[in-house]
Amino acid sequence: MVRYLTSLLVITGLLSCVEFPNSFSKVPPGPWKAVLKLDDDAVSLTTKVEEVEYKKEFDYSGELPFLFDVVYTSEQDFYIEIINGEERIKVTDIRFGRDLKTAKDTITINFPVYDSYIKGLYEDGVIEGNWYVNYKTNYAIPFIARHGRNQRFESFGKTPDIDLSGNWAATFEPGTENSYPAIGEFYQKGNKISGTFLTETGDYRFLDGIVRGNKAFLSCFDGSHAFLFEAKQLEDKSLVGSFRSGSHYKSNWVANRKNDVTISDPFALTEVTADSDVLNFAFENGDSKMISINDDQYKDKIKLVMIMGTWCPNCRDEMVYIQNYLKENPSDDVEVIAVGFERYKDVAKSKKVLNRYKEKMNIDFEVLYGGTSSKSDASQKFPMLNKIISYPTLLIVDRDNKVRKIHTGFNGPATSKFASFDTEFKSIMTDLINE
Repeated sequence: MVRYLTSLLVITGLLSCVEFPNSFSKVPPGPWKAVLKLDDDAVSLTTKVEEVEYKKEFDYSGELPFLFDVVYTSEQDFYIEIINGEERIKVTDIRFGRDLKTAKDTITINFPVYDSYIKGLYEDGVIEGNWYVNYKTNYAIPFIARHGRNQRFESFGKTPDIDLSGNWAATFEPGTENSYPAIGEFYQKGNKISGTFLTETGDYRFLDGIVRGNKAFLSCFDGSHAFLFEAKQLEDKSLVGSFRSGSHYKSNWVANRKNDVTISDPFALTEVTADSDVLNFAFENGDSKMISINDDQYKDKIKLVMIMGTWCPNCRDEMVYIQNYLKENPSDDVEVIAVGFERYKDVAKSKKVLNRYKEKMNIDFEVLYGGTSSKSDASQKFPMLNKIISYPTLLIVDRDNKVRKIHTGFNGPATSKFASFDTEFKSIMTDLINE
């Protein structure tokens, strides 16, 4: 009996140290695996480069996986964190309630910065519905998420036969008039792989995935872009791959390992071609008030003019960078003006989106309406430039409204180029402020 009581006391003491999870009233907390169903067909790759044709049918199901965590702040309130490699995207605009038609619980996860949302029915640890993009007509991708899963891609017991760590000289849409160069930056440990692709107009953000045998699979979802990459290493050690962006875009790519690969200098892609390098513009803000770069607020100030779109994750990365720069380097000598080119053709809708973006991003400078997202439209609005080839494009303007530097695209924190941009940008700004 003494031994029994002693054992019981030990067990009771052990149990008293166990921390049970907080109670919850909606979806269960912890890890979730989500899948966007891009299509029902396998993809067959045919790529022709230098008259050599590679053909490989991937074991591809058209599924784009990503992970997120549900975190409760009280019994009733929670947020989610979308996980892409090192990136964590906190999403707080969430609604949960009973659907009267189906008598089932419904969850809506809004991405107001990007004007998209996920809506689905919840039952027994499963959310099933669609991801909707408001500015695209009839655009909905089937979505399903299951609680308690934290593997983005399954290994199926396969170990990696290859190590893709390092830099790769890549070409997207090879052998076509639309081909463009990129740099693949990959980091592999065991069968886990992460990294990104850098292009002359921006990067493909934080990619995360797995290597199985001689194949690699990477994905990313951030509320705006849904990226899926697949690759196979051939006998000559080159890569041939596929790229999916949502359900609307498919592309092929090829790559060769080249650690010293470079792309064009982003400060040399866009130029002033007009006789005068003095910038002059006026656009309406979200409240239809006309704002000019010649207004008293901007006189004798250094200006950062951001040509951007609210739908663009690279633009958001640049916006966050500029906001952080202003916080870390407060100066009465610097003003910022953002000019948005939007997906909606309806001006009123576009202005509403710009106002919401400004609010959600806590932007304390003007965000103006430039026009539609067509690059030709943006080029017409800034005729002094030879072309607008990317969102974002950043104009660094001196106190006399002369354009001193133009930075095209933005390779953000997912890339190795981010640190060098930070150094160069701060040096440019310091020199301008001290002139």
